[in-house]
Amino acid sequence: MPRERWQQGLTVLSRWLLGTILVTWRYLWETTPLHRAGECEGDERDRPPRLPPTLVDERVQRAEDGCGPLFHRRFRVRIAGAGIDSARLVEHVCRHFEHFVPSEVVGIRSFDLRAQGLDVADELLVEMPGPWNGPVRVVHRDRASLHLVTLRGHMEAGQVQFRAREDGDLLVFEIELWARAATRLVHVLYSYLRLAKEIQLNMWVRFCLSTVTASGGRLVDGVHIRTRWLRPPHAAPREG
Repeated sequence: MPRERWQQGLTVLSRWLLGTILVTWRYLWETTPLHRAGECEGDERDRPPRLPPTLVDERVQRAEDGCGPLFHRRFRVRIAGAGIDSARLVEHVCRHFEHFVPSEVVGIRSFDLRAQGLDVADELLVEMPGPWNGPVRVVHRDRASLHLVTLRGHMEAGQVQFRAREDGDLLVFEIELWARAATRLVHVLYSYLRLAKEIQLNMWVRFCLSTVTASGGRLVDGVHIRTRWLRPPHAAPREG
């Protein structure tokens, strides 16, 4: 049995390393302009939204349960000539979430989804080899947005929203997230070695570009990225 577990672990690690190399290679050769606003310290407006009390239980991993600073990030693309409207794009994301993430290292496992796709209280498991699995729960969905919260076991503690809207003749898609590292180890990888942070950035950039493809339109002026952060509270962080 120990030998089988060792072989299984080696297979998982090999897949993660290969996938990471492929994703990194694509990232290095990505010609899409990335407009990164300079990181700056935020204020109270950068706090995450309140969660519906009925959907918060002991499995929910809120931002205050994490370690280190709170990062508030926004990724935005503008799309010209889209063949669908914002509501259809959000619906497509909810029905086919797995089509929008980098398949080289990320797998999506859903549980008993209905015909309309992701809806309130549904859960997803974002599968990545090693310690990176990320369970999430839907806390809100409407025609314009999808809102997820992290669950215990996720490398981050926080929330993420996906939104689409019309802006004149353009279709705008945004990802907004509020997250802290779930453990001290992730905090080191994210804030000091920057490994987890760059993996996250690449994933959400790829997600945005996938929405452009799904819309049938063309990207206007690259991907815009804004990052603000808040200092950690004085309370002792949860151990990982």
